[in-house]
Amino acid sequence: MSIQDIIEGKKQWRAHMARVKALPPDYQIVYKEMQRYLFKVGPVDLPDGPLLPGIVDFFEEGVAAGKGVLQLTGNDVAAFCDDLIKDSPTFADVYQESISGEVRPS
Repeated sequence: MSIQDIIEGKKQWRAHMARVKALPPDYQIVYKEMQRYLFKVGPVDLPDGPLLPGIVDFFEEGVAAGKGVLQLTGNDVAAFCDDLIKDSPTFADVYQESISGEVRPS
């Protein structure tokens, strides 16, 4: 990874977080909790993948439609997150495979 890649990644992350900060406060709280949860249990490609920007897109559409954040996610935000990543390999999956010696088909 070159310095340019790191700089570009930081620019993209700052732009992403600026979008989050433009959301209403209740959306920001739920987003940050989702982000924290996903970084703990989430998919391997979370930092570079489309999931987090997709959540912000979804939330922006909810704001535009005048909906509350829990109308979009439901009351169990962790279950909502689990549904989002149910088909994605997680770090826990990778770890389990490494200790069991299994090879996962691509």
